[in-house]
Amino acid sequence: METDNSIKQQADKLIFLGIFLFFLGLVIGLLIPILAKPRIGLSSHLEGVMNGMFLVILGLIWNRLSLSKFWLKTSFQLTILGTYLNFLTIGLAAATGAGKLLPIAGGTEQGSFIESLITMGLISVTISMLLVCILVMKGLVNQSLNKS
Repeated sequence: METDNSIKQQADKLIFLGIFLFFLGLVIGLLIPILAKPRIGLSSHLEGVMNGMFLVILGLIWNRLSLSKFWLKTSFQLTILGTYLNFLTIGLAAATGAGKLLPIAGGTEQGSFIESLITMGLISVTISMLLVCILVMKGLVNQSLNKS
C-alpha cells in the first residue's frame, strides 16, 4: 500500500486540479458564442465542469482506495490525463469546428491532421477513463474486503 503521506498528497492534488479544471470549464463557457462550433463548446464547458467535480470527488475518497503503490500511481496519472485531455480535445474541436466523431454536437470533418489529433485524444480519453473506473472500483472493493 502507498504511504499515508503520499496518498494525502495525491488526494490534495486531485482536489486542486479538480477545482482548476472546473474553473477552466467555466471560462470556456464564457467563450461559447465565439467558437467555431458553439454546440461543441458547450460540450467542452460541460466536460470541464463535470470532470472537475469528478476529480474533487475522487480526491475526497482517494484514501479509501486499497491498491498497490504502482496501481495507485497509475490511477492518479490516468485520471489527470483522461480528465484534462477530455477537456482539451473537445475544446480543440469546438475552436476548429473539427470532429467527425462528434456529429451529434455538430462536428464536421476538417483536415486530416486536426481530425487525427481529435480522434487520438478521444480514443485516449476513453481508454484511460475506463481503466480509471475499473481501478477505483477495484480499490474500493479491496478496501471493503479488508474490513471484513
